[in-house]
Amino acid sequence: MPKRFVEVLVALALISFQNVIFAQNKVEDVNSVEEPHKQILKLQQRIIEMQNRYDSEIHALKEQINQGTSTFGEPDEESEIQSLRDLAKAEIEKETAPKTESEEKTFTSGALGLQALNPEISVTGDLLFSYREDDTSDQRSDFNFRNLGVHLESWLDPYSRFKSAVEFHEEETELGEAYLTLYNVHEDLNLTLGKFRQQFGVVNRWHKHGLEQVDFPVALRKIFGEGGLNQTGLSLDWMMPPAGVSSQQLTFQVTDGSNDRLFDENNSNRPSLLAHYKNYRDLSKDTYLEWGLSGLMGWNDEWDMPGGAEQSCSKITTVLGSDLSVLWEPTEKMRYLNVEWRSEVYSLNKRLLAPDGSGTDDINAWGLYSYLQSKVSRKVDIGIRYDYYIPDTKDYANLSGPLSLSPLAVASDNPHIQQVGPYVTWWQSPFVKFRIEYDYSDSKGIENPEHVVWLQCVFAAGPHKHERY
Repeated sequence: MPKRFVEVLVALALISFQNVIFAQNKVEDVNSVEEPHKQILKLQQRIIEMQNRYDSEIHALKEQINQGTSTFGEPDEESEIQSLRDLAKAEIEKETAPKTESEEKTFTSGALGLQALNPEISVTGDLLFSYREDDTSDQRSDFNFRNLGVHLESWLDPYSRFKSAVEFHEEETELGEAYLTLYNVHEDLNLTLGKFRQQFGVVNRWHKHGLEQVDFPVALRKIFGEGGLNQTGLSLDWMMPPAGVSSQQLTFQVTDGSNDRLFDENNSNRPSLLAHYKNYRDLSKDTYLEWGLSGLMGWNDEWDMPGGAEQSCSKITTVLGSDLSVLWEPTEKMRYLNVEWRSEVYSLNKRLLAPDGSGTDDINAWGLYSYLQSKVSRKVDIGIRYDYYIPDTKDYANLSGPLSLSPLAVASDNPHIQQVGPYVTWWQSPFVKFRIEYDYSDSKGIENPEHVVWLQCVFAAGPHKHERY
């Protein structure tokens, strides 16, 4: 060990010795003034004893230092320099090392905040102006506030969600939808309870304000009614295991048979059954294909007979359908460009007791639609839709009371409706859109041919904007 270090230790010992002397002087009882000479002698004796004791301790420390130096030898200059280099390197690494921010503990509760308990509320408006020309009506134009919808949504807990839509029309108010969805009641299985638009095909599930055109396809309106298929019951939605590169979903619904067009004679209110299968796959990073199959089955059991009599006899009604959708949407231009093609086919078979007393008979009607639509800019969509519908021909179609069997069956030969409707939709913002549509229908035996120009304004206030369902 270097001699400089020994000298430092000796100096420190002397400083300590002086501090102790001063401390001892303060401790002594200075109040005794009667024998100052004795007090001084005692202090001198104590100082001499302490001096001897510290001298012996310092001498022993020097001996230990000398022994350590002789054993390990004097450190060479190169080792000292290397030690300094290592120390400097360690300090540099500490300064350049990334500083990790201390993690803050956040204490949260799993309960909903009070504001989250309030349902989300949205309002949609659907305003129409139409101008038409046909050979049988003098009415040319009409303003119609078709629907003011109040939509409520809320998560009731992490496993269930409530949604409803109340529709205000100019003449009446009705409950459009109100249902509760329970998620993952079993693996990949959801359960819905309430009143809802049923999953027959694709567009029947949508609200009118969310359609790509002004109204539902002609075939859908003729078979299910102007409002489509909307009944109360339960729905099971199962996300099936993938089939290769395709995803699959199966929907099964049990609802009351309350649709006036299909189940008007269902006096016992036997439930109707619906199944829908959907298959989805990506054809490329920009294109997807979706197709589905639908089936609906229900019963009627009370029939009007000649002379005003009623006869009970259970008869089945079935509706089958298929749908196909293809969307091309470039990933890098999806806000400005896409092309969509969607088509559906409907086929009805309704067994009944003929109102002319001829016994059991079948009514068969079918129809389809197909539309092509393209986004040509961020705010403008253009498209065209083609509709075709053929009802059945029955001589007794007009004998079954005030409702008759029309539009499922008519008395004329070769009845049909075909319609072509180009349209343009302009999105002023995500909350407001305007549409102009021209429909030309060529009909025989069921409706009159007509030309109709539609102007539509749809607006939405609230968080849900233009939700389709």
